[in-house]
Formats: sequence, C-alpha cells, structure tokens
Amino acid sequence: MQAIKHEASVVTGTEGKTVEHKLAARAASKRRFPSLESADTSPAVRFLVQAIKTVVPPLLGLALLVLVWSVVAKSSGGLPGPASTWESAKLLFADPFYQNGPNDQGVGWNILNSLGRVGVGFGLAALVGIPAGFILGRFAFVSAMFAPVISLLRPVSPLAWLPIGLLVFKAASPASIWVIFISSVWPMILNTAAGVRAVPQDYLNVARVLRLSEFKVFTTILFPSVLPHVLTGVRLSIGVAWLVIVAAEMLTGGVGIGFWVWDEWNNLNVEHIIIAIFIVGLVGLLLEQALILLARRFSFGQGV
Repeated sequence: MQAIKHEASVVTGTEGKTVEHKLAARAASKRRFPSLESADTSPAVRFLVQAIKTVVPPLLGLALLVLVWSVVAKSSGGLPGPASTWESAKLLFADPFYQNGPNDQGVGWNILNSLGRVGVGFGLAALVGIPAGFILGRFAFVSAMFAPVISLLRPVSPLAWLPIGLLVFKAASPASIWVIFISSVWPMILNTAAGVRAVPQDYLNVARVLRLSEFKVFTTILFPSVLPHVLTGVRLSIGVAWLVIVAAEMLTGGVGIGFWVWDEWNNLNVEHIIIAIFIVGLVGLLLEQALILLARRFSFGQGV
C-alpha cells in the first residue's frame, strides 16, 4: 500500500488525484476479493487451482462435442447418438480379442494389426530417412542432386503409391507397409537435413582445424545438435503413418482398423464406425504424446 501511495504521489494536480483514487480503489478491491492464488498459498491449494485450470477447459470442449453430436443425431435421424454408441462400445470392448475366422475378429486384433504395420513401415522409414537427411544436410552436392527428386515425389498423395505397392509386392499387407514407408519418410529426411544445415559453421570449422574424422564430427557435433530436429521429424512422421494406414487398409482389406471400418460400413453398423473414429483419434493422440515426451527428454533445452 505504501508503494501504491508513493506511486500516486508523484502525479500532481487533478489527474494525480484521479490516479491516486483509482489505485486506492484497486487496493481495496484486492483486499475484499483476494485471488485464489493469494488467498491460501499452501501447495495443496495451488495444485488444486492448477488442476482445475488444466482439466476444466478440455472437459468443456468434450462436453460441447457431445452436445453438438447429440443435436446432429436427433435432427438427422440416421446418425447414432452418444448414448447408443456408448452402449455399443460396452458390448464391443467386452470381448475385444475374439476370433470367428479371418474376416471376423475382435477390435483389439484389428488395432494390433494396424499398429504392427505402422511399426514396420515407420521403422523402415526411420532407418532410411534419418541417415539420408544427415547426408543431404552435410553434403551440398548430394542435396542438390536429390532436391528435384524429393520435390517431385513428396507431394504425391499416399494412396497413389498403393497400386505400385500391390504390383510390386503382390500382397495387401506389404503394400500397406510400403504406403506407410513412402508417406512417412519425407518429414524425417527434410527435418534432419534442415537440422544439419542449422549447425553453426564455427563448430564445423573447429572440427576441420582439429582434423576430426567424419565419424567423430557426426558423433560429437552433428548428432547432439540435430537430435531435436530429428525427433520433430519422427513426431510428424508417426502422425502421417497412422493417418495413412486407415485409408490403405480400407482399400486393401485383411485385418486392421481401416478394414474394420469398411466392413462395418458394409454391415451398416454406424455405431462401430463412430467407435472406430474415436479409436483412431485416441491411438494417434497417444502415439504423438509419447513422441513429444521423448522429444522433450532429448531436446537439451532447445525446445521441440
């Protein structure tokens, strides 16, 4: 309060009196209505306030989504509402791993098969894309040589690669893995190459003066500096891979979440299609959050 009066006293005349009156009113208001943080500074109260600020907005967003969904379902007449979808989900997840033949398996098997294909395709893309990005970022000649190839192939729609995969591999599952590979390799190549180019030239000049081998330059300078960029590319790629697998499986068939969606559409089971949409979103969210945590762990304070 003394500081407020001192601040007000430096202002003279009518304007000064007005400012002093406003500051005094503000101080009185703070005494009458203290904020939650200042009312009780115990760690438990601060944790509760922070938890409310963190949890309440997402819950309100989800509640709004359910409300809009209910309104649309009632007005359309054909779209299942949240209540009927919830009842269907309870029956579905009561036995997620049943097997009644190759084309009738539980949703758990479909999710695991899709995750397996994403894991193989994404792993192959990482094995190829990350080293390729280091080479393109390190050597300007190689970068100039492959720049037109990357610019030509990168904008191609993922599903446009599916017929090529079916023609080459003669089977649906390898073709789906091929589509995941070719779709998710570009973010890793481009982000890794950009990270290598962003390494300060002074570091490389010092390495040249010390006559470090290329392996030593990679392990002591390039890899620690580029790792956040690599992880950013990995995070973007896993999102692309999970998006692509659903569309690829819808076209190729077999066992997988995409095929399950198409099969349920043929059975006119719209509740299961809505459940599949939530499953795809939830799994994609978990994959992305896991990679964000990994990226923060190895970002070395550079931010990702």
